[in-house]
Amino acid sequence: MEFVTDHLPTLLGGLRTSAWLALISIVLGLPCGLLLGLMATSSLAVVRWATLVVVEVFRGIPMLLLVYFVYFGLPGAGLSLAAETALVVSLVVSAAAYTSEIFRAGLLGVARGHREAARSLGLTGFQELRHIVLPQALRAVRLPIISFSVLIFQYTSVGFAIGIPELLSRSYAIGSVTFNYLGVFVLAGVLYATVAIAASGLMHLVRRDRAPQVLPF
Repeated sequence: MEFVTDHLPTLLGGLRTSAWLALISIVLGLPCGLLLGLMATSSLAVVRWATLVVVEVFRGIPMLLLVYFVYFGLPGAGLSLAAETALVVSLVVSAAAYTSEIFRAGLLGVARGHREAARSLGLTGFQELRHIVLPQALRAVRLPIISFSVLIFQYTSVGFAIGIPELLSRSYAIGSVTFNYLGVFVLAGVLYATVAIAASGLMHLVRRDRAPQVLPF
């Protein structure tokens, strides 16, 4: 118990760093993913296929390799980034690539009849997208977006490789001093699991909100 009380504040500091990096990456990555999703459903074949190729390329790059490329590789081209910035850039790129498929599925899932009704009412393509397609698509993708956000939070642990003091880095530092690696990694695992459980609770609330309402008679 003394081990927990001595080192929990340090781990919570790492948890805050991980959460902050994840939040920034999600806030920046989701709009990029939505844009790619829209491009992937474009009526122009060139735009559609070019987008799908770009998405598949970045989906296929391991996160650690992407972080190394941004942090160690870009300085060779004259662009040096701080460790936190390099991690966020990598997470944003990854989030955009993965969530583009989620958004694409949501956009394609909108009933064709709704689109046809919008056109019959004289709505422009932008009005149709704004008032008919996007509201339904965004509502449909809430659950997978929440689930992927947990993965982004977990991906912040890659920051350990470039010296960012996030949760995993601080856990390893404590283990190096105390030699109680088992205890500190179990404690860190509990903190990671707590975030995942909180996200599961949020997903449960979203599912309840999506459930059809039965009126009492």
